[in-house]
Amino acid sequence: MAFFSRSILWRIIDLIVGGIFIYAGAIKAMDPIRFGLDIDNYKILPWAISVRLAFYLPWLEILAGLALIFRFLYRGGLLILSALLLIFLCATVAAKVRGLDITCGCFGHASQHWSFSQHLAVDLAILAAAVFLWVSERSRLRSSRASGGLALQGSRGTKEKL
Repeated sequence: MAFFSRSILWRIIDLIVGGIFIYAGAIKAMDPIRFGLDIDNYKILPWAISVRLAFYLPWLEILAGLALIFRFLYRGGLLILSALLLIFLCATVAAKVRGLDITCGCFGHASQHWSFSQHLAVDLAILAAAVFLWVSERSRLRSSRASGGLALQGSRGTKEKL
């Protein structure tokens, strides 16, 4: 019973983290020029790269979020989202240290008026959830190997042994 409730908790966290990135990516994909300006506000990258990233990153977030929800290429999606979170956290802290007033725009108009500490708290909470998913995925793989083989999720939701 504990394994069942733990599996449900992992799936809920998968759905939440994946949904957050799908929503954030969709908001940015609808207005890539605004997102390009948001990236440029960090004063880390040249404008030309900021614009290219503004057209590319939202779709990467959406696809990686879908990978978490549908558990297809799951570890790759989780790795991409974790890396994006770490990069964003580092860029945000670097901007704050340099005295830049950053309007994130990560969640559209809803996050426009958040303070630095609110942005940091939300990002750290999402990063903590991603780390939790990494740890739970590793323990799931370790337990499946200990039971006699690597279990893969089949296309119909069944487990297949290698």
